[in-house]
Amino acid sequence: MNKLILNSSKKLLGSSLKTNVLKPRTALLSTNVPQSPPDNRVEVFVDDKPVLVEPGVTVLQACAEAGVEIPRFCYHERLAIAGNCRMCLVEIERTPKPVASCAMPIMKGMRIKTDSPATKKAREGVMEFLLVNHPLDCPVCDQGGECDLQDQAMAFGSDRSRFTDILFSGKRAVEDKNLGPLVKTSMNRCIHCTRCVRFASEVAGVDDLGTTGRGGEMQIGTYVEKLLATEVSGNVIDLCPVGALTSKPYAFTARPWELRKISSIDVLDAIGSNIVVQHRAGDVMRVLPRLNEDINEEWLDDKARFSYDGLRRQRLVTPMVRGHDGLLKPCEWEDAFYAVADKLSQVNGSQMAALAGNLTDAESLVVLKDLMNKLGSENLFVEESFPTQGSSTDLRTNYISNTSINSIEQADLVLLIGTNPRYEAPMYNTRIRKSLVHNELKVALLGSKVNLSYEYDYLGDSAQVLEELLNGKHEYNKLLAQAKRPLIVLGSSALQRQDADSLLNLATKLSEKLRIQNGCPSNWKVFNVLHRVKIFGKF
Repeated sequence: MNKLILNSSKKLLGSSLKTNVLKPRTALLSTNVPQSPPDNRVEVFVDDKPVLVEPGVTVLQACAEAGVEIPRFCYHERLAIAGNCRMCLVEIERTPKPVASCAMPIMKGMRIKTDSPATKKAREGVMEFLLVNHPLDCPVCDQGGECDLQDQAMAFGSDRSRFTDILFSGKRAVEDKNLGPLVKTSMNRCIHCTRCVRFASEVAGVDDLGTTGRGGEMQIGTYVEKLLATEVSGNVIDLCPVGALTSKPYAFTARPWELRKISSIDVLDAIGSNIVVQHRAGDVMRVLPRLNEDINEEWLDDKARFSYDGLRRQRLVTPMVRGHDGLLKPCEWEDAFYAVADKLSQVNGSQMAALAGNLTDAESLVVLKDLMNKLGSENLFVEESFPTQGSSTDLRTNYISNTSINSIEQADLVLLIGTNPRYEAPMYNTRIRKSLVHNELKVALLGSKVNLSYEYDYLGDSAQVLEELLNGKHEYNKLLAQAKRPLIVLGSSALQRQDADSLLNLATKLSEKLRIQNGCPSNWKVFNVLHRVKIFGKF
């Protein structure tokens, strides 16, 4: 009897434990607790130091994660891997010879030695071969002071040379190439890193540069003599690790240590590229790009890079007043202000007007508008006009680029209307090309047929096509309907036409239709206006 009671009590206790303990534990396990993503990083050892890196990265990138600098000439983060220079050689355990770290993917447990005697000997040998044919032009080379070859020869090269010209044949000599008025060449200094070739082909979209010959006869040039016909040609100057490609306008004018640097913004187009203005004693000597991943990355168009010469040459720096003989004569600023005030006092507001140029800053425009309004005039004009019917400039989204430049890489279709971004906004065009090459972006153009440096679908040059797209009667509507993140880019040059109001109206309606029908994300803006001048543009 006691045994029976004990067994029954055990059953009751077990059932209570199941109900009171197991159920809450099961419920706890079934709750939707956010789980952290699995760590797929791979462990490698750089100089016996463990480092966790993403799978698929190269040995050079793994060393950078560990804080170890690997010398390189041909490798560049934004260009395809070439593996030409062999300066990035490192020793890896269980490999028979040093490996080019820029092209070697990492493997789990890999042990990389960047400071071993074998690595040092390999680097010194590569540097010695590079210097065999490199001329001693450092005192007269514009790259002096910011030359990668100088820096790496000091840091990773040998302290002596075994080069002896037994036959007195001299070093290798190569004829200079004429690439145009902006890029100066001294091909004797070229180390065949092919950065310029890859940039022209991949980023600029012009296959003008290439290599000919083999071994000691190898040369970089344009095959047939021609100019480097691209609007971003100046970037090869920054990319060249030696003095083979330098700036013609800047030649023999200054040394890097003489210049002061000021961070600024380019105002010659609506992109607002980040730049560094380098000056000496107040005179602007050159303009270089400043890194900004959201806008221009590390590139810069030629207009922004080389237009600084207008600050010193053929510039109007003195006011001029028309005399009684009808000729303009230089005068002092005080006399010019008195002449303007005298003329303004003689007329009423309806008889005066103000015209602002494309390079006028916003603050000056506001002051000019306040002045004209105080004088009773509403006649204020700028060089670029904008439609006035409908909401027009009352809504800010009607006249700016609502999508940032780096968002182009997320788009899957871009429709360009009445614009040529290759010359109106080169950095915008290079970003479109980058997305087209790497992300298979589809591009269509409605307007004049132009060379954009990449392939696109041409829809014609009639405004009727835009109306057909809106009504769903065009054959391109099939591709538009498939786009999850479309972009419509309306050029400000198209808004200078007489039918600008209808163009703007059709473009905004088509953008809104695509946003709703295609199920675009709530933060995705389809409609954009690409301006040609900075005072209207906003990114």
